[in-house]
Amino acid sequence: MTPRQRRRDERNEAARLTDQLIGEGFTKKQVGEIIGRNPSLVSQFFTKNKGAAFVEGLRAVVQEVQAGGPRDTDSLKQLAGQYVRRRRTKGGERARVRGRNTARGERTVRDRRGRTVTDARGRAVKEWSSSLARAGKQHIASGASRLYPVIEEAAANGGKIGFTVRALRRMFTHDSGRRADSPGVRRNVVQRRDGTEERSYGANVGGPGSGEEGFDAVWFKALVDAAGGDVTAAVKGWLVDTGRMHPEAQIVYLEIRAWRPRED
Repeated sequence: MTPRQRRRDERNEAARLTDQLIGEGFTKKQVGEIIGRNPSLVSQFFTKNKGAAFVEGLRAVVQEVQAGGPRDTDSLKQLAGQYVRRRRTKGGERARVRGRNTARGERTVRDRRGRTVTDARGRAVKEWSSSLARAGKQHIASGASRLYPVIEEAAANGGKIGFTVRALRRMFTHDSGRRADSPGVRRNVVQRRDGTEERSYGANVGGPGSGEEGFDAVWFKALVDAAGGDVTAAVKGWLVDTGRMHPEAQIVYLEIRAWRPRED
């Protein structure tokens, strides 16, 4: 047995099942989409012996493909999702998994008759519809630069802005749930064991008591530009100026959401 054959035989079950899917014409990127994870994690099945939590899902997908079942990613993702489980902490609780720090959505442009608009190559024309960016404590300290493009694009497209901020609970001047802070804010508050609290403003929802349906992105961008492009400073300044937060507060997490309002 050659060293290369020995290494292949020593691969874990997740890697062997992934190999079978690759043999069926799938790529590592597609395998990642099927199990709902980044393709870099799929590569770690081979290099770092990871993937034990995905074996049952991968096995079900391999069986489905080899039996002549559906091969489209959406169908296989739904199948794998029945078996893939979030990993657990030593105490048996579901482990927290960090989500993507940025996301962007598009929608197809249609004419007045509802027909898809295409470009010179016959491809559907897409336009910005929504985006999101998050910044943790370390990124916030350097100015939270990844948040600015979301605001900039929303302003250029007549969008709306909503945001979520986390700080020590005692740094908020209002108790959660008070309408003086934000109507219906109790539905947009997350309290954590470390004494911090997340509050959301400008939620993309409507109806009585639901809060503001987004801040005007052009106004919000001007607010940030006035703070030298520091999104965190602008948000904190607004919270302090409107009497929602104490000046000595330190923001440890910030999420900016932007969307294009629906046309009537």
